Amino acid sequence: MINLDQYTYMRDLYYPYVGQLNHIGGYQCRVGLWVDGSFAWLSDPEWDFKLSYVEDSLITEVTATHPHLGITLIINDGVHQREDIYLKRIQIHNERDTVREVRVFFNQDLVINETEVGDTAAYYPANNTVFHYKKDKYFMFSGSTGPDGVYQYTTGVKRFYNAEGTWRDAEDGHLMGNAIAQGSVDSTISFRLHVPPNSDETMYYWMTAGKNLEEVKKLDAYVKESHPGKLLDRIKVYWQRWVNKSERDYGNLSPEIIRMYKQSLLIVRTQTDVNGAIIAANDSDIMQSNRDHYSYMWPRDGALIAYAMSMAGYQGMITPFFHFCANVLSPEGYLHHKYNPDGTVGSSWHPYIHAGNEQLPIQEDETALVLFALWQDFQKHGTIELPQSLYRTLIRRAARFMSAYIDQDLNLPKPSYDLWEERYGIFTFTTSAVYGGLIAAANFCSLFGDEERSSRYRHTAERIKSGILKHLWDEEEQRFVRGLYQENGQWVRDRTYESSVYGIFEFGVLPADDYRVVKTMEANRENLTIKTDIGGVARYHHDYYFQRSSDIEKVPGNPWIICTLWIAEWEIEYAKTVEDLEKPKSTLEWVVKHAIESGILPEQLDPFDGAPVSVAPLTWSHATYVLAVVKYMDKYKQLTKK
Repeated sequence: MINLDQYTYMRDLYYPYVGQLNHIGGYQCRVGLWVDGSFAWLSDPEWDFKLSYVEDSLITEVTATHPHLGITLIINDGVHQREDIYLKRIQIHNERDTVREVRVFFNQDLVINETEVGDTAAYYPANNTVFHYKKDKYFMFSGSTGPDGVYQYTTGVKRFYNAEGTWRDAEDGHLMGNAIAQGSVDSTISFRLHVPPNSDETMYYWMTAGKNLEEVKKLDAYVKESHPGKLLDRIKVYWQRWVNKSERDYGNLSPEIIRMYKQSLLIVRTQTDVNGAIIAANDSDIMQSNRDHYSYMWPRDGALIAYAMSMAGYQGMITPFFHFCANVLSPEGYLHHKYNPDGTVGSSWHPYIHAGNEQLPIQEDETALVLFALWQDFQKHGTIELPQSLYRTLIRRAARFMSAYIDQDLNLPKPSYDLWEERYGIFTFTTSAVYGGLIAAANFCSLFGDEERSSRYRHTAERIKSGILKHLWDEEEQRFVRGLYQENGQWVRDRTYESSVYGIFEFGVLPADDYRVVKTMEANRENLTIKTDIGGVARYHHDYYFQRSSDIEKVPGNPWIICTLWIAEWEIEYAKTVEDLEKPKSTLEWVVKHAIESGILPEQLDPFDGAPVSVAPLTWSHATYVLAVVKYMDKYKQLTKK
């Protein structure tokens, strides 16, 4: 998986897993042009960029114009859907009346295995390429102008003493030809073309990845034999077929909402590893404000994303996720805070001991939601083999844990961390998720004729429901509270306005039109909506994460895409007429309006200028949009009796 920035520079390169390891880590793999003695990197401010994707695909479509150079570029990038190959096509348009000599430079700035120690970059004459390697990670860089391949090359030291890197060597239009460098190294290669007046020439650049030199050489030969342009076109066709694999009735949704829906399906796919890990976000920019990243699989994010993708018809894509969860489930039956893409336990800030008391360092909703999503998937697709294969390893073990992890006095799940990973207690979201997870387990037991277990899990779920209605519904406030926390040995209600209480209807505790749900969601809509021109809904009242304003009454927190869509999901479920769908439809339009130019959705927005805040893309943002659109289409069909 590769991330490109606004200049189409490679900034993140994940291999062999989506999200692990990052072999660029936010540094810049620059691209530059030398034209008739003048040089400009694509990050030069004179370039004017338009960023998008080819319709319904994961092929970029970027136009870059440089008036001073008299050059316009049309750039397409893609990663092969099956092989470890990255391809870039650059169509160079000469806007002048004379033949122009154009040299295109590509800088490779790798930190293999996430460290600059001990890398090697070398020229390989047998196939006219440059490759970088360390241990069992090899990356080979090549290209073609049609008749010719790499024109010049060099390798060298970077970010060590006074050495900036070989990209500096490119700025005079010539490369030194240093054949090998070791340590903290980079490389640069160039291609030469002669572009006729007012005409186009096309060139290609590609990278192959593998475990050894033979693997990358073989893939490089495959690109040359297949022709890189034909490969790019085949990648485009694959994704267009993938995203349009079934006919859908979009009802009265606008073309912009539909386009965003398809792009969101594609973006979620990019964040999903074939081995099952659904990664929260792969964006190294977050490292500027945090010494960790989002390239982990949180079981909660993963479950809710899997749920959305299953509802959209992509069951095959998310099947490995459930097997991943079964494989990493603890012996006790719970899932940890988060996982690396290879299935090892991720970093955490949840302690095993707090205020002298031992505790489980978990968010229990993460275990529960996996079962909830699995049951939703079965209901949608009826594939009985999947839950049967997970019945002993995942369903029963997780249900056994949840049915035992109960506070007997409250009839509620014991405390754990909330879904935002910030506080410890008993929360409406978590208890609703556990209810949904136990009902799912009971349904699976019944499906497989295991009625005794089914009855037991269902009984526990109903006890939890009674505990929710008794302890988490606040009669005075006329709404469900965020949760309960302990103070001086007593359970106290946390009345902070909290968007995640939408779980009360989402996970089946109460229907969306129950008066308690209605009162709760209306209170959230009133108190968590941002009162600026940007709008949207905050996570909770006085959210401090990336806080942009201390005017809490006007800006209770930054608008989050998912929290804004949760209100829309409730409005969709509550809708009794087609007219009732106008509000949630306008929310879908709001999401489209606040996507980044390329169609990427961030985690949050700045409440004053709408700029993206935190990571982008956040997989959960795109998946929640997908789910809201699916729910809208279903409800529209139901209300119009189509």
